[in-house]
Amino acid sequence: MKINRLFTSAGKDPLESIQFAKRVSEIKNPDGSIVFRMEDVFVPKDWSQVATDVLAQKYFRKAGVPKLLSKVKESGVPVWLQPSSADKKLEELPEKERYGSESDARQVFYRLAGTWTYWGWKAKYFDTEEDARAFFDEHVYMLASQFAAPNSPQWFNTGLHWAYGINGPSQGHYYVDYKSGQLTFSEDAYTHPQPHACFIQSIKDDLVNEGGIMDLWVREARLFKYGSGTGSNFSELRGYNEPLSGGGKSSGLMSFLKIGDRSAGAIKSGGTTRRAAKMVTLDIDHPDIEEYINWKVLEEQKVAALVSGSKILNFHLNNIIKACYDEHPENERFNKKTNLRLRKAIIEARKMSVPENYIDRVIKLARLGFRSIEVPVYNEDWNSEAYLTVSGQNSNNSVRVTNQFMQAVLNNDSWNLYWRTEKKKANKEGRAPKACKTFQAEDLWDDIAYAAWSSADPGLQYDTTINEWHTCLGDGAIRASNPCSEYMFLDDTACNLASLNLVKFYNDESQIFNVESYRHATRLWTIVLEISVLMAQYPSKEIAQKSYEYRTLGLGYANLGSLLMRQGIPYDSKDASAIC
Repeated sequence: MKINRLFTSAGKDPLESIQFAKRVSEIKNPDGSIVFRMEDVFVPKDWSQVATDVLAQKYFRKAGVPKLLSKVKESGVPVWLQPSSADKKLEELPEKERYGSESDARQVFYRLAGTWTYWGWKAKYFDTEEDARAFFDEHVYMLASQFAAPNSPQWFNTGLHWAYGINGPSQGHYYVDYKSGQLTFSEDAYTHPQPHACFIQSIKDDLVNEGGIMDLWVREARLFKYGSGTGSNFSELRGYNEPLSGGGKSSGLMSFLKIGDRSAGAIKSGGTTRRAAKMVTLDIDHPDIEEYINWKVLEEQKVAALVSGSKILNFHLNNIIKACYDEHPENERFNKKTNLRLRKAIIEARKMSVPENYIDRVIKLARLGFRSIEVPVYNEDWNSEAYLTVSGQNSNNSVRVTNQFMQAVLNNDSWNLYWRTEKKKANKEGRAPKACKTFQAEDLWDDIAYAAWSSADPGLQYDTTINEWHTCLGDGAIRASNPCSEYMFLDDTACNLASLNLVKFYNDESQIFNVESYRHATRLWTIVLEISVLMAQYPSKEIAQKSYEYRTLGLGYANLGSLLMRQGIPYDSKDASAIC
């Protein structure tokens, strides 16, 4: 295809009009302690400090970047577009100076734009080399000028192999070879990067086999490791006490959701690209829907108990020890009959439900000479030890509600829940399933409303409406979404995102939105997302195949509020609605 230039000129450096500045990036905790600090960070002069910090802390590759590079010759690829790897002269440098971190925004811009252009060239997207060069230059300029940005996994992963020769062992990914159309196992970690942010994964009611419960945690880990997010509908899993085919009873949905929650939390705390992003959805007729709705409500109550209980325990146990040494003769200090202050401290502790064994233990410690006891005191900060202790903190939870359920709420009708095995059996036999539980629909609706108010979860996904808007309904129902819910599509598919920065296309002086530039950028970034589909690797065979076939892309825009503000248009007006 032909690529026209709008922001750059042939034969000139795409960044020649952009000044760069050296800055320090530092991020601190509220208490003043330093979380991250990096000196000598080079970014475009017009960038804000926030943009600088995000790039430096999140998007710079922190290790393994060779100080010296050389081109890797590849037949049919122009020299300027050939991959790079560590130069042999690197061995002449001291070992500690051979590899380091990205520190210049230009490294990142060239890494991204170069990789997209490289794969586009190999797949014959461009008519001529000049078209490829124009594509590269235009994207370098747009990235540096903040006209647009891809989703985070592109910044994290794209180009690490092409630009620096960084690689690693295969992580179990797959891709579809764009030449043969054949599903292929990824031979390494970075030749085919993981540029997609949004995944929807299926899960079977099977414990250990491929596509089942434990396999999902592995597939999720592949995504979290490289900065992507995933969502799944868990309605296939049997409810609590539902019969198992081999005898016995199911431990229920919630027991497995807690495993997935811990897995996501462990990866978050392991220092990878960012915290895990995970969406859990459940159909409103699942037998464990009550427990699911109230999951985070109960966990929030546990946090409240930990916070208040730890303070009560700390105060009263130390109060008892102090009472033991309150100006009493040594032979009477620990006698509750003669040491009235000790007796009062014990009574007060019992009133506050301090466990009896703790009261007895602290008196024994006092006999051994302890003058105080250290009890960890928890706080309600979302990132505190208290929240790390409870479950349900590493996913967004949503309930899939149908029009039928909403009508039952309006009519104050009853609502049935069904064993998963019974629904399958009834469907196979062509009959209506038998209910395992029945509630008033309004009661479930009230539970959802209270839980969302109390703990911010669960959210709602309107199943009927979503599938009425489905663009590929003949290929199956939409059952879930990615964590942010902007990607609604078939199970086992992925979507990569990018956003155009609307204010960059608006001239404050002339008060004109440049439609030509916007169309130009939209076309080029659509091509980026399309190229990203063929260069990508995916966490399972199914996702690799279906993403290659459906090629779902997510190009959107950002900064709408700022654009409307500059235009003097009220955000919630008809004019604003017409624009967006």
